[in-house]
Amino acid sequence: METSGEHQAQVKAQAKAQAKAPATAQVLDAELVRAQYTPATTYLNTASSGLLPVRAGEAMRAAITDMTEGRSPDSLFADVEEARAAFARIVGVPVSRVATGGSVAVYSGLIASSLPAGAEVLTAEGDFSSTVNPFHVRGDLKVRAVPLDALPDAVRSGTALVAVSAAQSADGRVADVPALRAATRTHGARLYVDVSQAAGWYPVAAQAADADYLASVGFKWLTCPRGAVFFVGPRDPEGFDALTPVFGGWVSGENPWDSCYGPVTEPARSARRFDETQSLVAYTGARQSLALIEELGPEAIHAHDLALADRFRAGLARLGHEPVRSPGSPIVSVPELGVKQVELQRAGIELSNRAGNLRASFHLYNTPADVDRLLDALSS
Repeated sequence: METSGEHQAQVKAQAKAQAKAPATAQVLDAELVRAQYTPATTYLNTASSGLLPVRAGEAMRAAITDMTEGRSPDSLFADVEEARAAFARIVGVPVSRVATGGSVAVYSGLIASSLPAGAEVLTAEGDFSSTVNPFHVRGDLKVRAVPLDALPDAVRSGTALVAVSAAQSADGRVADVPALRAATRTHGARLYVDVSQAAGWYPVAAQAADADYLASVGFKWLTCPRGAVFFVGPRDPEGFDALTPVFGGWVSGENPWDSCYGPVTEPARSARRFDETQSLVAYTGARQSLALIEELGPEAIHAHDLALADRFRAGLARLGHEPVRSPGSPIVSVPELGVKQVELQRAGIELSNRAGNLRASFHLYNTPADVDRLLDALSS
């Protein structure tokens, strides 16, 4: 088994290699982006919902036409498998570890339902409800919340699970996932990382792929339709078998079409045993969206997004505003400016108001001109 020291060395080596990579490897294909994403506003709200690419919309419309005309849905099931495989490549795990469904909360619930009574679950204060609520409603688990930065040091011998979002929805702060992985290994705990606000820009493959569990919606930074959700189960047999597929139906069988009636007697031998019945048209779109993310390149997207966020932070400093500190994140949250969200929306600039903070989130379809337009609007 890989040790925490080996993993840390691997992460540093990958980061060093990325830093030495040719500049062309970090440049986003702007022409392809313009052809596939057509915002009618200055859209800076990916942390709420990403824009759907043209190719995904076209594929979904064609699928709906087929459904209205009575054609076989077999190709839609193939779309699920192609989307599953693409997500596996993007986050750097074997496809056998990836399940598909419709809700991150369901997969949090899957993990929660498999823990023994009295188990301690460690979470970050104020983390997203879909990540943490299922552990609270069990009633017989010990859920302990600490500040995000304190999570690695808060893992102790009695901790069974750490559950955390890789990037915080409210303000974009990024968890130290490698440090958490080292801490959970030291104390024999499992690590569950929700990458809903990360997959698509964050280097999941380098930073989080060896977590015991990952979960992600597709409709944010992966620019998929709502309804496509992915779950990554443990690589070790003990952890895999410890999860009871309580939400499984016929699609979770090794042979789904032989598992339609009565109990599923032969669960899939891969993470497909944790599949929920999929919203097929959503996965038809997701297949196209994920293929586009791969084509554009996660490294190029990462560099592009962070450059825009840093441009915004620099502009805020010139205007005398101090955002929540979230280095290395494309999500920038500015205290006390949330009241401007409605006014900015009327001006054609889409952002979010989260707990009184103005939250801007920059993604592949945004440009420096978008950042400057927002700064100009704030300065006036």
